[in-house]
Amino acid sequence: MEFKKENNTDWAVEARGLVKAFGENRAVDGVNLNVPTGSIYGVLGPNGAGKTTTINMLATLLRPDAGTAKIFGHDVVKESQIVRQLIGVTGQYASVDESLSATENLMIFSRLLGLSRAEAKKKTWDLLEEFGLTEAAKRPLKNFSGGMRRRLDLAASLIAQPPLIFLDEPTTGLDPRTRSQMWETIRRLVNTGSTILLTTQYLEEADQLADRVAVIDRGHVVAEGTVDELKGSVGTSSLHLHVQNTSDIAKASRLVEQVLKATANVSGGKITAPMTDADRVTDLLITLREAGIHLAELSVQKPTLDEVFLTITGHGAEEQTSGSEEFKSYQEARA
Repeated sequence: MEFKKENNTDWAVEARGLVKAFGENRAVDGVNLNVPTGSIYGVLGPNGAGKTTTINMLATLLRPDAGTAKIFGHDVVKESQIVRQLIGVTGQYASVDESLSATENLMIFSRLLGLSRAEAKKKTWDLLEEFGLTEAAKRPLKNFSGGMRRRLDLAASLIAQPPLIFLDEPTTGLDPRTRSQMWETIRRLVNTGSTILLTTQYLEEADQLADRVAVIDRGHVVAEGTVDELKGSVGTSSLHLHVQNTSDIAKASRLVEQVLKATANVSGGKITAPMTDADRVTDLLITLREAGIHLAELSVQKPTLDEVFLTITGHGAEEQTSGSEEFKSYQEARA
């Protein structure tokens, strides 16, 4: 099944002022998004921030109370049928039949999407191999682990590989090895022509995958940009030093402050200081050598996304908030 974007546009998603309320609770409160075509765009936030509700509106599963959204130039409300042909949606839980095997599920989905029996068989086997499910291909889904279900759910959503794929927390609950495999698959999808809008509460995931990131907190976009831009918005890089002889730490710390013109922090045998001028690092190394202080290790570190999120929102990205609005959005979408 081949998908074609009818409108030539640089934006896969354009959203302006999206609002969705459940009773008195505004799950989404004026969200703006621009997702470049051919990119991985991360929507980052804790549970209950409004990520899933936003995805459901963009995917035509929920009607916005206010605002507009377009997918490749097509309005999600006025042209919902066209939009649905351009998107694929993978949720947090597998939406497949537990009474059937992985092979049977993928064959059924492939046939429903118009593939011939031979094409469906080849696509099914390719996907089972891609997601490491060949050994469990004939096993009933009721015997699958959570990670295996998640992989099968993503595999099913990729049978047709539409131009825009919504991945709603696709690696939640997966072990590190499986998560890494999923990341490689997501990168491959973009390399072969898809645009990915990825919601996640894992900062490392956004850091590893996203070309741009929107930080959503309590229904609002509170920051947007590349990962490096967001890191740069909360402070400078920092210099980390380990000295070989612990008796030199106090003297080394004083020299760091003198040369870098910044306050140094000492913790666990490590000296850390903000690095506002990279040229001064060379001067510092020369000064330390002339003082007879030998280093065991030196590194320069940018602020982490954890620090970005904490600075912007005042709490951690994985802090659990009420997810009732997300649950309600699913109820309404499925009603």
